[in-house]
Formats: sequence, structure tokens, C-alpha cells
Amino acid sequence: MEIRTELATARERLDLTLEAAGAASSWNWDISGNRLFADTRFAAMVGLDPIDLKAGVRTQYFFSAIHPEDMPRIRLAVAGILAGAEIFSKEYRLVKRDGSIRWVRAEGRGEADDDDEPVRFVGTLVDITDQRLAQERLRIAQEAGGIGTFEHAAGFATVNVSDQLCRLFGLHPTKVLPIKTLNNLIHEGDPLIIDLARPDGPQSIADREFRITRADDGKVRWLAQRGEYVEVAQGSQRYIGVLYDVTETKASQEQLRTANLALAERARGSMRERNRMWRNSRDLVLVLSGSGEIKDANPVWREILGASPSLAVGRSIVDFTWPEDKASMLEAIEVASKGGRSDFELRLKHADGAPRWISWRTSQEDGSIYGFGRDVTLEREQAEALKDTEAQLRQSQKMEAVGQLTGGIAHDFNNLLTGIIGALSILRRRISAGRLDDLDRFIDAATTSAHRAASLTHRLLAFSRRQSLDRQAVDVNKLVNSMEDLLTRTLGEKISLSVLVHPETCYAFTDANQLENAILNLAINARDAMPKGGKMTIEAENVTLTKADISRNEEIQPGPYVVIAVSDTGTGMTSETIAKAFDPFFTTKPIGQGTGLGLSMIYGFAQQSGGHARITSQLGTGTTVTLFLPDGSGADKASIGSAPSQHGSLMGEGEVVLVVEDDSAVRLLIVDVLKELGYRTIVAEDGEHALPIIESAQRIDAVVSDVGLPGINGRQLAEVALARRPGLRVLFLTGYAATASSRADFLGPGMDMMTKPFSMDDLARKVREMLAKD
Repeated sequence: MEIRTELATARERLDLTLEAAGAASSWNWDISGNRLFADTRFAAMVGLDPIDLKAGVRTQYFFSAIHPEDMPRIRLAVAGILAGAEIFSKEYRLVKRDGSIRWVRAEGRGEADDDDEPVRFVGTLVDITDQRLAQERLRIAQEAGGIGTFEHAAGFATVNVSDQLCRLFGLHPTKVLPIKTLNNLIHEGDPLIIDLARPDGPQSIADREFRITRADDGKVRWLAQRGEYVEVAQGSQRYIGVLYDVTETKASQEQLRTANLALAERARGSMRERNRMWRNSRDLVLVLSGSGEIKDANPVWREILGASPSLAVGRSIVDFTWPEDKASMLEAIEVASKGGRSDFELRLKHADGAPRWISWRTSQEDGSIYGFGRDVTLEREQAEALKDTEAQLRQSQKMEAVGQLTGGIAHDFNNLLTGIIGALSILRRRISAGRLDDLDRFIDAATTSAHRAASLTHRLLAFSRRQSLDRQAVDVNKLVNSMEDLLTRTLGEKISLSVLVHPETCYAFTDANQLENAILNLAINARDAMPKGGKMTIEAENVTLTKADISRNEEIQPGPYVVIAVSDTGTGMTSETIAKAFDPFFTTKPIGQGTGLGLSMIYGFAQQSGGHARITSQLGTGTTVTLFLPDGSGADKASIGSAPSQHGSLMGEGEVVLVVEDDSAVRLLIVDVLKELGYRTIVAEDGEHALPIIESAQRIDAVVSDVGLPGINGRQLAEVALARRPGLRVLFLTGYAATASSRADFLGPGMDMMTKPFSMDDLARKVREMLAKD
């Protein structure tokens, strides 16, 4: 029995659900019983049980489904019903049990008893959610698009308006506006939004545009109006229209119109200018086909190439190209025909057969090649003439420098040679006369002059960056500190010495002996600049030069360096003196007190080491000479201050020494000394004569060879000798050899080098040292 009852209830609910598929529902409110009766459609919209509603539910149960925000105005409307109102019409939201919200419109009328007391209220409930959503979407779209809407019923002086339409006119949002209010904002002479005075009636209204002055800010705006009248009842019409702002569009149209006018005028002007340029251009202008055929040429063709341009049209540009340049012209045409731009210079033939240099620029468009050529023949000739003039100037300057250099060398060498030749001459006369007493004085004079001559050549080689350097990693701190006693004695009592060496100063990659000489020379210059005494300072530290630290005319690269600065508080230099200070034979000292090679030697030494030298000075304040030497942290370390190995005897033990020297006097001296020391010698005057000896089976323990031999030089000879005789000792002698400027790069295992001139005792000691090595 209970199962049948449940089935019947379920079947009834199904029927009620199907019935709820309709659009409108009906409801009946029993006021006296405070109960609400409704059909299944009402139940579906409200989300209540249809069976319960059919039997009636308490009114408060229904009210609980109304959205809280809408409840106050619904309660107010219900209070009106209870007070006797006969009509009810409201739109509000319902919150269903699943949480969804629906918009509904309720309409109804009241019924009263005989005493006019309300007893019942009946009506309908319609779901308007979709309509509300559509209206909201329309409102959002209108506001986003700046579209205002209005309606006008024929015969009325007002229009129903949207909020956006009010904003367009600068008015406070409202629902209804007098037509006159809107028309008063429209510019005089422009069409009105609704013209009630037209005798032919409102049907004449068409799409239009007009200007308004906004009511709030007084700005002038253009509005466009679209719409039409529709018949809503017989003899009754309603105009439905939209308005939107077209100010920017109108401005763009005006700008476009103005631009078009300007463009048209510009095009006409450009054509006139093009024609003038075509006729009056001093440059060639050609229009070519993709294969190089001349389609058009401007009149200057005649002036540049001496023929009428009409004779060139239809022919290939290659026909007018200088024979040696035809291949380049064909290549340029191919590049241009593929859309590439090119700049090049080549020659065309003048009618008289002479070449004319043309600087070309080409471009390609719509299948045609456009060539623009400037005659640069005169410029090329002037450039060549300038080049020749500059070459002559450089040669003149070089000869002037050579003259200055040779003059200085001649002056000093003539003095030195006078001392040598004079001393030797006196020695010869005295020996011939048997006067052997007091000869040492003249021997010392000749020796001193010879050593000074040797020193002069070393300075010249240093200045020209051609001296032989034994570059290694030199401990600058140790070297400077080891020189302190020597420098103190050199400077004298009136000058104080201050050594400020940073303890973390890196090794410098340079020649230790040449660095000592450079510092000593700078100390002597500083002493001479302080005749009344003063202070000399030597500083050393690490620096890293950037591009910003290097002047444009300085020959030095950015990177890490060891800086050694020697400063004095002496007389200082003028800017003119600083500019010439590194020049050879330039000196401010009195004649006979300086060669003028000291600073030039230091500058050449720094440059050859891969560094640089600077001078900063101010008159009356002092001078600072700064040496920049490459960082040698990663190179082989030099031994600073260690004495060379000494042997108890310099005598040989019958070893065989091959002497290769092309200068007969030097060869005679070397052979004579080696024989006196107990060596056996083999003599060759050059590399060609030495090769058969080396390749023979004859014993050879060491080779003493000049570097600058004619034909096969000393280094090449040593390579052959060591290949045939591994372990052979080779001692090079050099007065100057460009290839031997860096000892580390020039010397190999088993090799050493001596620089001419040298004493015979030094030669004997070096040969003994080399042969004593294992």
C-alpha cells in the first residue's frame, strides 16, 4: 500500500514537472489564511515542491526565496496590497534552493469581501531572466561603444532616453527629456534631433550628423543619429533612434582630406622638381633594365661623357664602360637586378677616349635598375696629387730627422773617434821611438772613448727599439730596493731619496739590466734638474689601463701593467720641452754635458718591452717620468742581483771552437784570444764556408758566430749545426740584428749571446762558462 502511494506521488510530481515547461505561472494568495497556492510552473521558477504549492504553503515560506536586496521594496508593495491596493506589478530576483538567481515579473490584482477588506490576491509570475540579461548586455554594449538610445512617440514633446545619451549631451542621467532641451544644444543650422515644426511630419527624419555644445564642459562634439519610425498601433508611430560620437572620425576625415590635398599638391610639386632635377642634375641618372640596357639617361650625360644621351638609350651600359672595369660593371648589374644596393667606383669612356671615374650608387624597383653616378675624376686626380705631396713631405721630414740624427751621431762619434785615433797614434809614435813609459794613460783614453762609443750605439738601438732584450719576469720591488744605495750615492747629499714600492707590485716582463739603466738615467736627470737640492721619489705599483686612460697618440694597449714613476722637485719643463723630450739628441743641458739620448733610450726601451713612457711636468714644481711595463706574473722569473758564475781559470783545455765572423779585424782578435787561452780554432768568414766544416767529421765543441752574416745568417747556421751535432754550444755575437731584438725568442737550448763591442776578457769568460755546462 505504501509503495503504491509513493509511486503515485512520484508520477504526480513528474506530471507537474512536465507542466512547468510553459512560460507563465499562476498564483493565488489567501490573505486571511496567509497561505500561497500556485501551479507547477510557479513551483519550478521558485524552486519549491509543486505538491506543497498545490496544497498551499505559508506565505513566509515563499518570501524567504526573494533576494535580500529586493525584499524591502517587495514588502512595501505587499503592505500596499494589505492597505487596499488593487494592482501589483513588480520585477525582482528569486534565489532558488541550488543557489541560482532568476529574475521574475509578478503581476496581480486584489479581491475584497463585502466589507472591502482584501481577502485574496491572484496573478501570474513570469521568468524574465533572459530578457534582463539581454537588456544588461545591451546597456553594457551601448556604454562601451558610446551609443545612446532614445524613443519618441509621435505627437509628444518629450523623448525617452538612455543614460549614455545624456552623457553624450553632457546632461545628468534621467529617463525622460524634453526635445527642446536636446535641440537647444545643437548648433544653429544643423539638423535637429526631432523637428516638431516640420509641416511634412516626423516621417521625413533620416540619418544625419550634427554638432552640439555639451551642457557640462562646453566642448563641441559631432554626433551621428540613426533610426526610424515604426507603427505601434493604427495611426500611432514611435521613433526609435541611436546617437554616437563621431568627433574623432570627422577630425580624421578632415585630416585625410587635407592630407590628400597636400599629397596631390606635393605630387604635382614632386613631378615638377623631378623634371627640374632630371634636367639640371650635375650627376648622372640612369634607368637600366635588369640586363643593363639603358632605358633613359639625363642630359648631364653629354657634359660628363661628351655625347648625346639619346645615343646611349637602347645600348648596354657595359658598352660605355672602361675595358678593365667591364667585369666589375657586370657584377654590379647582377647585384642590383636581384634587389641589392651597391656603392662602387669605376670608369666610363668619354667620347674623346679618355676615362672618367664615376662613383655609383644603384637600387632596384619594379624590375628597373636606377643608377646614380657622380663624376669624381677631378677628386681622384687631386687625391693622387695630395698622396704624392704627402709622400714627398714624409720623405722630407724623414730626411730632416735622419739629418738631425746623423748630425748628432757624427758629432759624438767624431769626438770619440778623435780620442781613439789620437791615442793610438801617440802609442804608435812612442813605441816606435822606444818610449814605453806612461803608455797606460793613452791606452785608457782610447778605451774610454771606445766604451763611450759602444754606449752611444746601445742608446741609439734602444731609442730605435732595436736593442737585444733578455725579457723575463723581473721582481720590480727587489730590483728597485737593490738600487737604493747606488742611487743615494749618485744623487749626492743635497737630494733625498724616497722609495715607495707597493708590497703587492707584480713582476714586470722586461729586461732587468735595461730597466736598471733606465732608472739610473732617470735618477741622473732628476739630480741635474735639482742643482740646489730637493727630493726624488721612486714609486711602483700595479695598474690596469682602460681605453679611457690612454690618449689618442699613445702607443699602448689597454691591460695590466707595472708602473714605475720617478719624480723630482726640480725646475720642471715647459709644454714645448715635453713635446720634444723623447726626441734623439734633444737636450736642454749645456754643450758637452749631455748627449740627448737618455730619455729617447728610455722611451724606446719601454716601447720595445711592450709598454710606454709618459712625462708630466710643471715649471718650478718638478717632473715625473712614468714607465708602463707589461705584467709578467705568468712568465719565467729573472734572477735579480745574483752574480754570474765565476770560474777559477779562463784557460781552455784544447777544445775546438769554430769561429764564423765576416769582419776580418774582429775575426783576427777573437781567434788570437782563443788561441792564447788554449783553445784550438777553426775559422770561417761566412756561413757558406762554415757549412762544410759543420757537416764534416771534424771535432767541434763550440761555435762562436756573428748573427748578421751574409747569405746564411748565424741563426740559420746554428739550426743546421745543432741538427747535425746535438748538444753543441753556440755563442752569438751581434752588433745589431733585427731578428735578435728579443733574446728569449731568438735563443734556443745551448745558445747564448754577446753584444758588440765587448772586451776579450768577457768573451773568454762567456766561452768558458758555456763549455763548462753539462
